[in-house]
This record gives sequence, structure tokens and C-alpha cells, in this order.
Amino acid sequence: MQFRRTFLILIGLSVLCVSAIGAGDSASFVNLGFSPDGSIYMFAQYGVKSGVLRPWADIYVVDVAKNDFVSGGRISHTYDRPIDAGQDGMGMLYSLIAENAGLARRYGVNFPNQGQPLYIALDGDPAYAGEPIQFRDFVSGISYQASVIESVNGSGKDLRSSFYIRLEYLDEGVEKVFVIGSPEIKRPLVSSYRIKKVLIDPSGSSLVFVIEMKRHAEDGYDIRYMVEVLRL
Repeated sequence: MQFRRTFLILIGLSVLCVSAIGAGDSASFVNLGFSPDGSIYMFAQYGVKSGVLRPWADIYVVDVAKNDFVSGGRISHTYDRPIDAGQDGMGMLYSLIAENAGLARRYGVNFPNQGQPLYIALDGDPAYAGEPIQFRDFVSGISYQASVIESVNGSGKDLRSSFYIRLEYLDEGVEKVFVIGSPEIKRPLVSSYRIKKVLIDPSGSSLVFVIEMKRHAEDGYDIRYMVEVLRL
């Protein structure tokens, strides 16, 4: 019998709608998949720069055990001309993937091998209120609680911030605690971090936390994404 993982969506009382963050541009996150053993994860984001309407895209390849990018695993490009109003910039991502097709092959990433979501944040979720989130892998029976610990200093153009994730892991009465991230990295202009999604690879060996970052921009706030990963 083949089992499938399911995920919990936890809805809290406090509502912070991303669409209400003000002007600026919001990236779209794209899951590009894992290598067969889950040791490598690939993702992308894309969007259109507000005001100038220039599409952009980023591709990232991550070594899960190191929680760091592989060599040459960060590629970004912004188109040099504006696109028509109403377009979302996805074409820029398609072009970037096509131009760097060898990157996925080099690290054995299979685009359909996207894993299973264990958690997805919706408007009003505890993640958007800065509270811990809880989720469970129903195949392994492991329960998790994750908290984002932020440090934000300064304001305006001098704002700098960092964060890490405190993950509590409960498996058949055995509890473990993991600290995930790089709190020593101070990111300019980022005012908050939220867990948007949690994925597990098909082998059950790698957890991916998709982090939504709210970043100050000239005309409001931008939304960008990054990941923190853990090899179980």
C-alpha cells in the first residue's frame, strides 16, 4: 500500500494580509524540486519591478546538509526593457531556466520531484502573527513546532535584521531541538521573516522552510523569498 503525506493548515485569529503591505512588488516562489536522495534542493522566484515594469528572476540550488548554496548555485537576471502591463514576469524565469539547464542536470535535480507540503501559511495564520507554528508528518508520525526568532535593528535605510528557526521535533516520545539558520548574517532593509511553507522530500530526509521576507522599498514594501533547510 502506498501512503501519501498530508499537511495541516493552521489558522489563527490575527490577520495580516500580504496584499495589504503597501506598494512595492511581490515575488512569486517556485519549487523546482529535489535530487533523488533529497540532498539537493532547487527553487526560484520571479516578479516585476514596480514602477519600471522590468521583469526579473532568481534561481537557487541548495546543499541541504550544509544549508548553503552549491558552487554557482545563485543566478539572477533582470530584463533590460519593461514588459506590457499585466504580465507577471514568468517569461523571465522560463528564459533563465532554459539558459541554465545544465545546472539542474549537474546536481541531479528532477523538476517533478517536488516533495510534499507539510505546512502552508494562509492569511491569519500564526506565522503572520509571529507565533510558533505546528505541523506533522503523518507518514513518519513525527510532530514539529517551529518558531522564527528575529533580531531587527535600526530604521529606514539603516535597518538591518537577522533570524533563525528553533525547531522542536517529537518522534515517539523522543524530543530533539534544532537551530536552523545563520543569525550572524545581517540583511539590509528586511523588516520581518515568516514561514510561508514547509516541504519534505520524497525520501523523508530533508525539510525545507520557505521564508517570506518583507523588505523596505522606495514605494512601500517588497516581498522576497529564501529557504532554510535541514537534513534529518
